[in-house]
Amino acid sequence: MSLPFARIASTGLASRGRRQIEADGSAKQGILGRLERGQALIETALVLPLLLFLAFGVVAVGRITQAQMGVSAVARESARAATLANNASDGVTQGMARGQQVAEGYHLSNGTLQLSVEVGDFAPGGAVRATARYALALDDLPLLGWATVPVTSSHVELIDLYRSRWPVGSAP
Repeated sequence: MSLPFARIASTGLASRGRRQIEADGSAKQGILGRLERGQALIETALVLPLLLFLAFGVVAVGRITQAQMGVSAVARESARAATLANNASDGVTQGMARGQQVAEGYHLSNGTLQLSVEVGDFAPGGAVRATARYALALDDLPLLGWATVPVTSSHVELIDLYRSRWPVGSAP
């Protein structure tokens, strides 16, 4: 019985591809197939570091975005808590405490968070400014361990014009 591959092998058409078909139907790997495998290995070795760098870069951008949202929330909540206090010293204390609580919630915990609350004259219609700074270290990401990204946010909250000056339950 004659195989259909025998005719292709005898005409030489099969030798152009990766494998050469013999007259008995068996395939034999030629030198061209081995060269293509070597070329694919070299291409992979050249492209793989670039792909890894891009993948870790995407993770780093996500971490930076998360840190920016966290620092913005810390500044906003600190300023808001300070405006709800009864006096300026309580405003600074309550603003700092609330900022630390929010920072814990966003896992801003590498010890580089700097928070400042400025209450000004602390009168109705006045403004409270909170500024938060954080240094995001990417040392746990391969290929980006050398990077530290500073993240800063500032928020101004107005003290309500019609707010009572006395705490609840006390009289003037």
